[in-house]
Formats: sequence, structure tokens, C-alpha cells
Amino acid sequence: MAVLVGEFIIADFHPFATLILILERFSALLSEAWVLKTLAFAIMVGSVMALIERSGGVDGLVHELSVKRSWVQSKRGALMPSFIAGIIVFIESSITSLVAGAIGRPFCDRYGISRAKLAFVCDSTSAPVCSLIPLNGWGALLLGLIGGQITAGLISGESATWLIESITFNFYAFAALIVTFIAVWFEIDIGPMRHATIVPPAIECEDDRGHVGLFLWPMIWMIGGVVAFMIVTGGGDIIKGSGSTSIFYTLIITLILMWGYYGIKKALTTREFFSTSWIGAKTMAPIAAILLFAFAIGGVSSDMEVGRYLASFIGDYLPASYLAGAIFVLAAVIAFATGTSWGTFSIMLPIAVPLAVGLDAPIALCMGAVISGGVFGDHCSPISDTTIISAMASGCEVGEHTRTQLPYALIAAGISLVLFILFGIALV
Repeated sequence: MAVLVGEFIIADFHPFATLILILERFSALLSEAWVLKTLAFAIMVGSVMALIERSGGVDGLVHELSVKRSWVQSKRGALMPSFIAGIIVFIESSITSLVAGAIGRPFCDRYGISRAKLAFVCDSTSAPVCSLIPLNGWGALLLGLIGGQITAGLISGESATWLIESITFNFYAFAALIVTFIAVWFEIDIGPMRHATIVPPAIECEDDRGHVGLFLWPMIWMIGGVVAFMIVTGGGDIIKGSGSTSIFYTLIITLILMWGYYGIKKALTTREFFSTSWIGAKTMAPIAAILLFAFAIGGVSSDMEVGRYLASFIGDYLPASYLAGAIFVLAAVIAFATGTSWGTFSIMLPIAVPLAVGLDAPIALCMGAVISGGVFGDHCSPISDTTIISAMASGCEVGEHTRTQLPYALIAAGISLVLFILFGIALV
């Protein structure tokens, strides 16, 4: 409906022209390599997760950490492995969510924790961590945008220096991680999270197939593969690598390696392997459709210039000390409405830097406000790919995930807004 209404407005309310625009929109999306690779990634993730569970890898992980090593013995401990994985795996936000979700699902089910709480942990560590440790595509985009401001003569110096300085003011990313840790450690459920659906514990595998290696090796192949392909696609520079291409080829190779490894371990026969892969892929078809429509509404918002329209509300009348706070709010609204942090960065950085220069406001603080606002919107928007993938990796409905994590995200956003105002007053 959002795509339909948006195209109807763009077409000046002509029904036939609207239909043509919709067909052109989806034809253009499906001709984009990165879109097809992302949709294929969603489908293949379903196969990987189904294979790990069917082979006994999930039971092996639970037995290893709960019985052999006694590392996970409580609700608090059940979510900590996912939180730690979300911080360690910072190469690509989608892989971050996938790994954290895969690790946490069996423990959440065993200790009566909702999948929505797990999705919240996955989502709250993926984009924030990737924006704080920019040795990935996030860093490449931000360096390029900052470099454009240097080329335009608005600021001087090195792009990397400005990026590092702006990251220190990425208050939302820091606040989101702290709020998430507190919610996990003290087992705090607020708002809709109190009523989130809890999946009953599955009957544990009673045969001898369950082994932690059946879980860990696919995870290692995925993480290692993404790192390797990011380096390859970036011509030796991991920051310039293609995330969608890296994930796509990594999952293909992972599935091939799983076929051979599971066969050697006699965890699954060839027939079981392919039938399970097919079943897992089918379960992800609705997620792939949601992703496709999310990309479409992002394009519609871009064509309607929603971001520039909202940005027009910031003018010279705004006091310099409050500029960073206003930029944070505006970037958050744009990112939430469009579901993309990268698109928000591209819209807002070329606007924020000239405003900061013109009003003599702290430039790095305003850059940090753009990054923070983009991460917030990307974190909690129902049409963001990281939101959708976090829900997918955790086995949670997208709507439930969006509702349950929003109060936590708003708390972190409120803390961030106060910090941007305080630092704005102190630094001007």
C-alpha cells in the first residue's frame, strides 16, 4: 500500500501511469545485482539454519555450552553469547544478525526467553557496532561522503581523521549497546516485550548426531568467507569490499562445504540435505518478499525527496548550540521513514556540514549526529533490512520485533538527544 500510494502521488494521481511506475520500479529492482543477491541471501539463510538444526548442530551447541562447559545456565547467560557475537562480528551487519541469532535461538527456547528479545539483541548490536568499527562498507560510504565535503572546500584535512572524530560522537550507537547490555544482564522487559511470544522448548536430539562442530563450522565458514570476499571485492582493501556480493558467494560456498562435511560426519544423507535445504528456503520466501517491498518503498521515498523536504525545516534561524540535536532528530526521522541508514547518510551529511560551517557549530559533532540518527532509524524502522534480517535470524515476526524493541531504542535515542544538546552547548 505504501508503494502504491507513493507511486500514485508521483504519477500525479493517474491510475494507469501509477501501474506503469510500479512495474518499472520492480523491474528496475530485479535487474539490480545487489538486490538479487540480497534476496538470494535471505533464501539461502533459511537453508543454512534448517540444515544446522536438522543435523543436530543446535543440540550440540546447547549441550556443549550448557552441560560440558556450564557457560549458559540462566536467562542472563542465554542472551550473552548473542550479545558478544554481535560485537565481535562487525564486518557486515547482516552476518552479525545472522550469527547472533543462530547462536541465541536454542538457548532462548530452552530458558523461556522470547525470540523478540533475541531479535532485539541481534538488531541492537548489528548496525551500531558496524557504525562504530567502520572496517566495512559503512566506513567506505562515510569516507566517501566526507571526502566529498573536503573536495567541495567546506572542510579541510583527511577523511579518515574526520570519520574517527565523528565516531566519538556517535552517541546513539554507544547508548544502544549500553541499554541492550543492561536489558540482558538485569533481565529487563519493558512495554510490549513483557507480552512477547515465547517458543516452547524443542525436544532435544536423542541420537548421537548432535555435535557442536555441526554448528560452529558453518558459522566459521560464513564469517571467514565474508571477510575473504570483502578483501577480494575491495581489491585488497576490506573497507571498499561489496557486502552483498561477499554474503552471496559466502553462502553458496558454505552450503557446498556443509554438504560435504555433513556427509562425512554422517549427520545427513544427500536426500535429507537437499530436502531440508528446500524446506528451509521456503520458510524464508515471505522474508524475501518483505525485503523486496522495503527496497521499493525506499526508492519511492527517494524519488519523492522525502529527506530533502524534511531537511528544509532546518534553517539559519536554528541556534548553533542546538544544531546537532536537530540534525539527529531529522536524520532519525528520515532513516525511520525510508528504512535506510546509508541513504540517510547520503542525504544528510552534505546538508549537515554546510549548516555546521555556516552556523559555526562543531562539525564533527554534527557528523556524529547524522550517523547516530541514521543508525537509530535503521535500527527500529520496520522496513529496514537489518530489522527484517534480525527478525528472520531470530525466528520472530517482523511486526512483533519492531514493536518490542522500539521502547529500548527510544530510551537510547532520548539519551543521545540530551548528549547532543549538552555537547552542542559546551562546544559552541
